Amino acid sequence: MNSLTVSIESIKSGFGTLDTARLNGGQRLALHYFSMAAILFIAQLLFGLLAGLQFLWPGFLFGWIDFSVNRMIHINAMVVWMLCGFIGSVYWLLEEESGIPVAGLKLGKLAFWVLAAAVTVVVLVYLFIQTGPGNDTTRWLINEGREYIEAPRWADIGIVAVMLVFFYNVAATFARGHWSGIAGVLTLDLVALAGLYLAGMFYATNITVDQYWWWWVIHLWVEATWEVLVGCIMAWGLMKLLGVSRRIVQTWLYIEVALMFGSGILGLGHHYFWIGTPDYWLTIGGFFSALEPVPLVAMVVHSVYDAGVHKLKNSNHPAFAWIIAHTFGNFLGAGVWGFMHTLPQINLYTHGTQWSASHGHLAFFGAYATLIIAFFYLAVQQLRGGMTFGANLSDHGWKWKWAMGLLNTGVMGMTIALLVAGYEQSFIERAVEGSTWSGYFAAQNHPWFQQAMGWRLAFGVMTFVGAVLLMVDLLTVGADRDTTPLS
Repeated sequence: MNSLTVSIESIKSGFGTLDTARLNGGQRLALHYFSMAAILFIAQLLFGLLAGLQFLWPGFLFGWIDFSVNRMIHINAMVVWMLCGFIGSVYWLLEEESGIPVAGLKLGKLAFWVLAAAVTVVVLVYLFIQTGPGNDTTRWLINEGREYIEAPRWADIGIVAVMLVFFYNVAATFARGHWSGIAGVLTLDLVALAGLYLAGMFYATNITVDQYWWWWVIHLWVEATWEVLVGCIMAWGLMKLLGVSRRIVQTWLYIEVALMFGSGILGLGHHYFWIGTPDYWLTIGGFFSALEPVPLVAMVVHSVYDAGVHKLKNSNHPAFAWIIAHTFGNFLGAGVWGFMHTLPQINLYTHGTQWSASHGHLAFFGAYATLIIAFFYLAVQQLRGGMTFGANLSDHGWKWKWAMGLLNTGVMGMTIALLVAGYEQSFIERAVEGSTWSGYFAAQNHPWFQQAMGWRLAFGVMTFVGAVLLMVDLLTVGADRDTTPLS
């Protein structure tokens, strides 16, 4: 018993002291969302690894859990953990920006527990029930069967309810407190965040019409409204971390909103190429789809340039490094990788291949995950009493650097592997075989494709190791109350 007590105490001492007394009500709620985001992040990677193993060895876990279920949980966990990270980031800085306590905080806490319970139940149903007959009972209680938004109807309603509570907390807080340009953009964006999800909650008997509205959720909910939300969070983060002028970040945020209305909605057309919509979407969708990440990249570049005048002094090197990673990841993943396969002349051959998965892996990680991780470090810094997180962090600096290196290398490795597989599919399955079933199987059995899937799995393991190391670092960084000066 004594040895067990000593072991528990040693584990506690390794985590150090967390100074929650310094947190306001919004930040305490944010910690709940950050914790759920971290858990779902690990779950996303774990189920992604299982799906990767089954892609190479279809008999792995046969009869226990299907590949389609692993893939479904992998994708849905990604969407939910990023959503939790965004919500947590807003709550973290909401009181500081508005100057008053969060309005309706008790309702906000209730909404969190509703979301947590809904996510838990949905995942358990996915794992233990998995499928059902194609009727209304299945649609309401098990699975809607629509890729990326498979959650049953009751969970859809719960998500919208949580978003409406989140909107109320933010809008009412700003209405009673200090109002700013960032507050205005954020409040309007949250209307779209709650409203656009409704586009995926009804069915049309015409498959083209149904796919049209489904893509409004996949593209405008996950990409356009999230991009603006990220812009608001990024603006706050840059002001807090680097002391950047509010005028700079708000200017680029306004440009981001203008581009969302001017190009984001029109850029949605790159999803309309092959579902029976008019031919003019080939030109509109192909041209406008690449412009969305430009303002966010410009915001960071301008801010870093502005901070460079003051020798880039900041008190949280890990958070700053992840923001820089966000800039490169957003530009490459959402911009370069997105544009190079959404031109209709190219998309004719790449659509539905691993080329799309290549873009998806880099875009979601680079545009969203990196920024959320930066806010994880901002939160931990305050939990450690506002201490300086210098580059070395005494003996712990290697953890955040290795975690960052493994995560970025792993995701980039998966991206390249999937790109190779997608190139092989585009050539053999589409160009040579003409999109036939024989072409599909020929591409799937080609050595290039199988080797690429093997490399995808290897880099996936690297990504998972990096994520575990990241969680260890977040739990232990600064535990020794290190006050290493900036270096």
